[in-house]
Amino acid sequence: MAFKKVVAIVRSKVLERVEERLIDLRVKGISVSRVKGYGDAAKFFRPEWEFPFARIEVFCEAGMVEKIVEAILDTAHSGFAGDGIIAVHPVEMLYDIRSKSGVVVE
Repeated sequence: MAFKKVVAIVRSKVLERVEERLIDLRVKGISVSRVKGYGDAAKFFRPEWEFPFARIEVFCEAGMVEKIVEAILDTAHSGFAGDGIIAVHPVEMLYDIRSKSGVVVE
Protein backbone atom coordinates (compact mmCIF):
# COMPACT_ATOMS: atom_id res chain seq x y z
CA MET A 1 0.00 0.00 0.00
CA ALA A 2 1.53 3.33 -1.06
CA PHE A 3 1.48 6.22 1.41
CA LYS A 4 2.07 9.94 0.95
CA LYS A 5 2.44 12.92 3.26
CA VAL A 6 0.51 16.07 2.41
CA VAL A 7 1.91 19.24 3.98
CA ALA A 8 -0.07 22.47 3.74
CA ILE A 9 0.71 25.90 5.12
CA VAL A 10 -2.46 27.97 5.33
CA ARG A 11 -3.70 31.08 7.08
CA SER A 12 -4.75 30.26 10.64
CA LYS A 13 -8.15 31.83 10.09
CA VAL A 14 -9.10 29.03 7.64
CA LEU A 15 -7.70 26.18 9.75
CA GLU A 16 -11.03 25.21 11.35
CA ARG A 17 -12.79 25.07 7.96
CA VAL A 18 -9.95 22.99 6.47
CA GLU A 19 -10.14 20.60 9.42
CA GLU A 20 -13.92 20.22 8.95
CA ARG A 21 -13.44 19.41 5.24
CA LEU A 22 -10.80 16.79 6.07
CA ILE A 23 -13.13 15.23 8.65
CA ASP A 24 -15.85 15.09 5.96
CA LEU A 25 -13.37 13.15 3.80
CA ARG A 26 -12.85 10.74 6.72
CA VAL A 27 -9.17 11.60 7.07
CA LYS A 28 -8.02 9.54 10.05
CA GLY A 29 -5.75 12.16 11.61
CA ILE A 30 -3.82 15.36 11.09
CA SER A 31 -1.00 17.19 12.82
CA VAL A 32 -1.14 20.97 13.14
CA SER A 33 1.51 23.42 14.26
CA ARG A 34 1.71 27.19 14.28
CA VAL A 35 4.35 28.56 11.92
CA LYS A 36 5.59 31.87 10.63
CA GLY A 37 7.45 32.73 7.50
CA TYR A 38 7.39 34.74 4.34
CA GLY A 39 6.95 34.15 0.64
CA ASP A 40 7.28 36.53 -2.29
CA ALA A 41 7.55 39.72 -0.23
CA ALA A 42 10.35 39.11 2.27
CA LYS A 43 10.27 41.59 5.13
CA PHE A 44 11.64 39.25 7.74
CA PHE A 45 12.86 41.85 10.24
CA ARG A 46 9.74 44.02 10.18
CA PRO A 47 6.92 43.16 12.57
CA GLU A 48 4.14 43.39 9.97
CA TRP A 49 5.47 40.36 8.05
CA GLU A 50 4.28 37.99 10.72
CA PHE A 51 0.88 36.64 9.78
CA PRO A 52 -0.58 33.73 11.69
CA PHE A 53 -0.15 30.53 9.67
CA ALA A 54 -0.74 26.87 10.42
CA ARG A 55 1.14 23.88 9.06
CA ILE A 56 -1.06 20.84 8.47
CA GLU A 57 0.47 17.38 7.94
CA VAL A 58 -1.54 14.39 6.78
CA PHE A 59 -0.26 10.84 6.22
CA CYS A 60 -2.61 9.07 3.83
CA GLU A 61 -2.97 6.39 1.21
CA ALA A 62 -1.81 7.60 -2.19
CA GLY A 63 -5.35 7.33 -3.56
CA MET A 64 -6.58 10.02 -1.13
CA VAL A 65 -3.99 12.68 -2.05
CA GLU A 66 -5.98 14.34 -4.82
CA LYS A 67 -9.14 14.63 -2.70
CA ILE A 68 -7.20 16.03 0.26
CA VAL A 69 -5.32 18.56 -1.89
CA GLU A 70 -8.55 19.69 -3.60
CA ALA A 71 -10.30 20.10 -0.24
CA ILE A 72 -7.48 22.25 1.13
CA LEU A 73 -7.25 24.32 -2.07
CA ASP A 74 -11.01 24.94 -2.16
CA THR A 75 -11.19 25.84 1.52
CA ALA A 76 -8.03 27.94 1.91
CA HIS A 77 -8.16 29.86 -1.39
CA SER A 78 -8.98 33.58 -1.18
CA GLY A 79 -7.15 34.70 -4.30
CA PHE A 80 -4.87 37.03 -2.36
CA ALA A 81 -1.13 36.75 -1.72
CA GLY A 82 -0.32 34.64 1.31
CA ASP A 83 -3.00 31.97 0.85
CA GLY A 84 -0.32 29.32 1.44
CA ILE A 85 1.20 26.27 -0.22
CA ILE A 86 0.71 22.50 -0.41
CA ALA A 87 3.43 19.89 -0.92
CA VAL A 88 3.09 16.13 -1.37
CA HIS A 89 5.94 13.88 -0.21
CA PRO A 90 6.53 10.15 -0.75
CA VAL A 91 6.66 8.01 2.40
CA GLU A 92 9.08 5.08 2.48
CA MET A 93 8.29 3.63 5.91
CA LEU A 94 5.58 4.22 8.46
CA TYR A 95 5.98 3.01 12.05
CA ASP A 96 3.34 2.58 14.74
CA ILE A 97 5.11 3.47 17.98
CA ARG A 98 2.52 1.76 20.18
CA SER A 99 2.96 -1.64 18.53
CA LYS A 100 6.58 -1.05 17.52
CA SER A 101 5.77 -2.33 14.05
CA GLY A 102 6.77 -0.87 10.75
CA VAL A 103 4.70 -0.96 7.62
CA VAL A 104 6.53 -1.05 4.32
CA VAL A 105 4.84 1.34 1.95
CA GLU A 106 5.44 1.26 -1.78
